[in-house]
Amino acid sequence: MTTATPIGSQQTVELAPSYTIPLVLVLGAIPLIVVLPWLSLVIAIFGLFLLFQTVTIRLKFTPTALEVYRSQKLIRNFPYSEWQNWRIFWPPVPILFYFKEVKSIHFLPIIFDPQMLQTCLEQRCPRN
Repeated sequence: MTTATPIGSQQTVELAPSYTIPLVLVLGAIPLIVVLPWLSLVIAIFGLFLLFQTVTIRLKFTPTALEVYRSQKLIRNFPYSEWQNWRIFWPPVPILFYFKEVKSIHFLPIIFDPQMLQTCLEQRCPRN
């Protein structure tokens, strides 16, 4: 679900959630119960945490910044002018999004539509 139809750098685009990573973790923890119950519990809890984050967190690409919302409340704003680099790790199965600002580094699990994330990043913050 995106809030803009054609993608342009002057439009705001909200990324749709992707439940792939949380569900793989939760379902992958089930067979581990027999072998390593404590590891299974840790993985399942982490998967449930990511599932909760997927339901509540939204990324919006505005004309000037990446905005992070929790339940319609803006919690962080990352102006593109401060970005130095970004990367999506393991493109065949994207699992982690990294970006570096002038003063900090951020890592986010891919709990959003990875193709739209890539498209928005390439349009708003082209890599040198």
